[in-house]
Amino acid sequence: MEKLTRRGFVRAAGVAAVAARSLPAFQAATVAADLAAPGVRFNRMLFGQFLEHFHRQVYGGVFEPGSPLSDGDGFRADVIAALRELKIPVVRWPGGCFASAYHWLDGVGKARQPSFDKAWGVEDSNAFGTGEFVKWCRAIGAEPYICTNAGTGTPEEMSDWVEYCNLKGQARYARMRQANGFPEPHNVRFWSIGNENYLGGEIGAKTVAEWGPLVRESAKMMRAVDRNIKVLAAATTTGNWTAPLLKEAGQYLDYISIHGYWDPLWRVNKPSGYLQCMMRSEEPEQEILQAAALLETTGFKGKIKIAFDEWNLRGWHHPGFPGGGADTALIAQRAENDRNETYTMADAVFSAGLLNACLRHAEDVQMACMAPVVNARGPLFVHPKGIVRRTTFHVLKMYADLLEPNVLAAQVSSEPLKSGEKQVPVLDAVVTSSDDRRRFAVALVNRHPDQPVQCTLNLGAPPRDGAVQVRLLAGDSPDAYNDVGRPDRVAPETRQWKLQGGAVQLPPHSVSILQGPV
Repeated sequence: MEKLTRRGFVRAAGVAAVAARSLPAFQAATVAADLAAPGVRFNRMLFGQFLEHFHRQVYGGVFEPGSPLSDGDGFRADVIAALRELKIPVVRWPGGCFASAYHWLDGVGKARQPSFDKAWGVEDSNAFGTGEFVKWCRAIGAEPYICTNAGTGTPEEMSDWVEYCNLKGQARYARMRQANGFPEPHNVRFWSIGNENYLGGEIGAKTVAEWGPLVRESAKMMRAVDRNIKVLAAATTTGNWTAPLLKEAGQYLDYISIHGYWDPLWRVNKPSGYLQCMMRSEEPEQEILQAAALLETTGFKGKIKIAFDEWNLRGWHHPGFPGGGADTALIAQRAENDRNETYTMADAVFSAGLLNACLRHAEDVQMACMAPVVNARGPLFVHPKGIVRRTTFHVLKMYADLLEPNVLAAQVSSEPLKSGEKQVPVLDAVVTSSDDRRRFAVALVNRHPDQPVQCTLNLGAPPRDGAVQVRLLAGDSPDAYNDVGRPDRVAPETRQWKLQGGAVQLPPHSVSILQGPV
């Protein structure tokens, strides 16, 4: 059991103790919630993932025929096993920027030919296409979510893809799927129209005037093939893009798709330090609030949901791209994304805060997809001889495994964490309860790099005393990370913590989930 002494937190053998000089004082915080309140049931699609044909995500990531670690389909079996631990509900594919020049017919059937990827400047073998993606999703237990080509593609091409995947055989492309070895429909429920077509650098970028009508006609044709699909469309939370989109096509949409990266490393790969990342940790919630306000003002709140279907703290490093031609020197720099020392407790703590924000707004946010699922900035690093679970992998697993299904209204107060002229609350938290209200789980995030937080839980009267079970993720440093030579430097630990008057001490730079009976 951990205990707090005047010398700081003392942990189990193998985990470094925090020296007294690193812990000058406790930060104070309070979390209050009514465990008998009904709450809001959250959608587990908040724990979704994203896979793009970029660098080593697909080839050399999830798909590596000929590897001794791959199965008969060419899928990395160790990757499948690890990702099943995350209970991933949905995976978005094939992009991303890649989707805006991808023609799905290139990736089906036996007579496939390589094609030049105009977004990322490399040749794609097309060996991993629709059938492989759907089969891989089923192998990890996830629903496939397809992002269509709204850049160089057409509404008809999008609707033909729906036909290929979802009809039984009474149509041309359904018969093609059957001839390609898939007699039963793929039953792909989620379809996005476009990626980030609002960006000038996107292949086939669209103007505001072009976007709404294109989405409207695409959605109409896709629903004409399968009226049961869920349709998303690329949106923004600021500017004059989303309101015109909703005016033109809102009646055909189920979600708006928003994206966010808060450490922009596209051109120069100099990852921000721990405190810089923490100062940005409330920005995802601002994006959610802005998206919800747009739905409110356009009359679609409650009718259209929000999908935060591409997010990560760190932006992907791809200097000169998308659309940069076949520049091999620039392409080689994408290997910088795979430097495991980048993914520290800053990434873990930030990611927990983003999930908390989605959970707090569970009425509106119904899907979220971390980008990507493997390699680059993903939670799982895949190399020729094995895998490494990065810090964010453990956060995702903790949330998928331990939270109860209903999010309760909670009042969280804490001292600020400051850096220069910026500040954020040092504590972030969500409170969840079981359907029968007999159990609770509280996710607690201490953003402070080197000070513990004394957190008082007001979860009913009288204040709680006694032991609670805790799953804790904290490193021996805010800059701790996992790598091939040391894959478990940061790993979650199960502890019994003692509440005294409802109070518990949270280690610095940590993510904790407390569980107990009501």
